[in-house]
Amino acid sequence: MPQQHTLASEVSATGVALHSGVRVQITLKSAPPDTGIIFRRTDLNPPQDIPAKAELVKETRLATTLVLGEAKVATVEHLLAACVGCGVDNAIVELDNLEVPIMDGSSAPFVFLIEQAGVLAQNAPRRYIEVLKPIRVEMGDKFAELLPNPHFDVDFTIDFSHPAIPDDQCHVKMKLDDGDFLSHISRARTFGFAYEVETLRSIGLAQGGSMENAIVLDEYKVLNREGLRFADELARHKVLDAVGDLFLLGHRVRAKYHAFKSGHELNNKLCLALLAQPEAWRYSV
Repeated sequence: MPQQHTLASEVSATGVALHSGVRVQITLKSAPPDTGIIFRRTDLNPPQDIPAKAELVKETRLATTLVLGEAKVATVEHLLAACVGCGVDNAIVELDNLEVPIMDGSSAPFVFLIEQAGVLAQNAPRRYIEVLKPIRVEMGDKFAELLPNPHFDVDFTIDFSHPAIPDDQCHVKMKLDDGDFLSHISRARTFGFAYEVETLRSIGLAQGGSMENAIVLDEYKVLNREGLRFADELARHKVLDAVGDLFLLGHRVRAKYHAFKSGHELNNKLCLALLAQPEAWRYSV
């Protein structure tokens, strides 16, 4: 029976926030069994804890943002995905500002931090959310669904009609148990289009964005000198986002996640739709 895990030691790093552009220090700490992931805003007086729960998602434009009272924490998805991939169930994440740093735009730096800290087994069984009935949400031509499945599988398609994103690189289908996330998904970076940057910055977003922490495309090509890490890196990053967004259910999911053009908003609607139908799932170990 799988056990819950937490961090074996404390670890810290500093990075730039993608949207606010400020420097942020992040510290990962151990937590008792059944704590889940707690974000702690240490810059507030008194410090404010914000649990990683789907019900607290209030903003989803270009990132997943949790809000509790007057406190918020933004861009939580890449760190949460790293926790899933590294098997961390319980942790305190201290931040001295309102946004998790973007690092290189993927989960890999957070995986590195967790590996530096080490992972410690706890004397408590890990609980999974086992999907019993299909749950589907739609927005226009976009959809996301969870289907009964003994493992966590993904089947995700993006559609950008861009010359640098050929159709045969728009689809990711794989099983994501047993370390597959770390080897196939964790290094996939966030991405954006050059023509959007001015508009985003005019409304206070992407202030810290650069080709150091995102893939940037113009009308024809990828602008990053080093190119892509995977031919289908953009589709893989959307899977990474979904892994982090689904962990806001509080537990790993045993289901097939099937989606077309889904993003943070639709992923959150899917989580809330599942939680609203208790007959459609159960806890399992």
